[in-house]
Amino acid sequence: MTQAVSSPEEFRGACDAARARGHRVGLVPTMGALHEGHLALVRAAKERAAFVVVSIFVNPTQFGPNEDFAKYPRDLAGDVEKLGLARADLVFAPDRKAMYPDGEETRVHVGALAASLCGPFRPGHFEGVATVVTKLFALTGASVAVFGKKDYQQLAILRRVARDLFLPVEVVGHPIVREADGLAMSSRNAYLTAEERKKALALSRGLASATRAFDAGERRAAVLRGLARTEVDAISTSVDYVDVTTPDGLVPFADDAVVGDRALLAIACRVGTTRLIDNVILGEDPAPSP
Repeated sequence: MTQAVSSPEEFRGACDAARARGHRVGLVPTMGALHEGHLALVRAAKERAAFVVVSIFVNPTQFGPNEDFAKYPRDLAGDVEKLGLARADLVFAPDRKAMYPDGEETRVHVGALAASLCGPFRPGHFEGVATVVTKLFALTGASVAVFGKKDYQQLAILRRVARDLFLPVEVVGHPIVREADGLAMSSRNAYLTAEERKKALALSRGLASATRAFDAGERRAAVLRGLARTEVDAISTSVDYVDVTTPDGLVPFADDAVVGDRALLAIACRVGTTRLIDNVILGEDPAPSP
């Protein structure tokens, strides 16, 4: 049976004890409302580590004042049951006060990687993410941490955090897990109505169209962006961005630019009131397909 703890001290002790037994520790940070995408991360961690821990914490510092913190889906009992079936060894489910004790005031500042894509649309978001994940890294200690590539900007930032702060954590990205029809799995998909769910497939269709064009030799940033944007504009309530950037620095390409052998094509838009994100690495990922 998968054990669940809420105390940071107990969590740290369990990770230390696992290493003392000669086990590598694997960490999968989550905000709960687990789906198959999360469980794929657990399985990937189990391939890399003998003792796998999963954190479940809806982190308040990464939500803006008009975002969905209060209504973000929560199902701790169901999540623990799923993690038991996935053979996770330990669940860390702290409350807010455990992670942000009274009087705390330290934040992890994020640099240029947060300047594009979601950064301008979610001020403070990546600082909140970097802060809570740094806390998790500090509690877990030497480990391998697995994150999904759907939040590609987050993955890039957390790799930078671990490298810059000399944290003993190997940060691993796992490919996006999609539904049978191509929609990227997300806890926020639960907000979508049946009609909105159909519309949301435009994200993966747009990415697929651009990927096929790239694979056929298209390298003009404006054309690649436009192929995805056409699909997204047709169904979205609003579009934050459809952008082509460098895959490592996340620097957007100008419309008249020619991209290299790899590029990130990323989307953020709202379908109804639900904000969805998706991406592909052109030159690396296959075209999303049903």
